[in-house]
Amino acid sequence: MTTAPATSAYEVILAVHVMAVVIAFGVTFAYPIMFAVGARHDPRSLPALHRVEYTIERWLINPGLLLVLLAGIYLASDGHHWSEFFVQWGLGATIAIGAVVGSVMIPTAKRAELLAQRSVAAAGDGPVELGEEYRSAVRRLSLAGALLSGLVLITILFMVIKP
Repeated sequence: MTTAPATSAYEVILAVHVMAVVIAFGVTFAYPIMFAVGARHDPRSLPALHRVEYTIERWLINPGLLLVLLAGIYLASDGHHWSEFFVQWGLGATIAIGAVVGSVMIPTAKRAELLAQRSVAAAGDGPVELGEEYRSAVRRLSLAGALLSGLVLITILFMVIKP
């Protein structure tokens, strides 16, 4: 009878680290599709979509990012990898992502929700006209979101290839 090899704590934490990345950031890659569909087919849904956006950022991305950080600290410490570029990059990326989510994404999504609510209310039963201030907030969200998505993907690349 053969026994399966024992799983190490390092492997379990590595799996948690990867799962936290998927859970925290997976949905963000769907945001552009959600908002394109909402804007095109039902502009009255935009306030709710922005509320979903910042709620996900507060209750899924931020805690997921914390778990990514804590698991990463364990992995870097256990493997004595602190001097390696991919660990330093990952730490910097984690801090940058947290800073942008907290200082740009959440407040701008809240502002976009308010502006979309005003446009919907002003439209009454007529067509919703989204103003320039709303479009500016959405451009800011789109640009910051694209940069964050790119940062997540580059960080995953660096974690895998370990340059």
